[in-house]
Amino acid sequence: MIKFERTEIMNFQNAMRGARNPLNSWARSDSEFDENGKFIFGENDLSLAKRLCMAGNDHRKFIRQIFISVDITAPIYWWKEYDTYKVGTVANSTSTMHKIHNKPFELDDFSHDHMSEEGLKALEEMIKVLEETRLKYLETKDKTLWYTLIQLLPESYHQMRTCTMSYENAIAIFRARKAHKLQEWHDFCLWVKELDYIQEFFPEIQEYEG
Repeated sequence: MIKFERTEIMNFQNAMRGARNPLNSWARSDSEFDENGKFIFGENDLSLAKRLCMAGNDHRKFIRQIFISVDITAPIYWWKEYDTYKVGTVANSTSTMHKIHNKPFELDDFSHDHMSEEGLKALEEMIKVLEETRLKYLETKDKTLWYTLIQLLPESYHQMRTCTMSYENAIAIFRARKAHKLQEWHDFCLWVKELDYIQEFFPEIQEYEG
């Protein structure tokens, strides 16, 4: 399971102004903001953006200045793979260490959508153990019980992080993970596919079905 919330895309205007710097072609810019403050590419700017993206990484520097902010909720096993993307990405997470004992453990706190019946039963038993341990910790404040929670916690446990990245990061991750075994990566790639104008910049994404 993976969930994307509060996606915001920023800095189209400044990125495109910078894309026109090399030829001093700012007068040809024809983009605008609509009545809701959403950036709308004009024909000239979109044509330039497409050509730069087609020309390759050295020419499409402007997409490194288009920024994305999103809250992602995903299991720990997915975050371990996401954490390989260190350059150009930032994530601020909810704290397992400080908050793990604050609420009851429930089945939906864990990814279980692809589990076998036997695996689901084992997870339900683990949740019972975690909840009993949590209640004992709240009563006694015994640090051994807190460590037990941390060390028993399955990798399917969900964590929410507020992530920032650029369009360059997003397309790089898409290309690297679009054929991955984990369904969460396919869902991530489908989220990338729906980012504003990214299908125009990279037509290959249009054919992706997850």
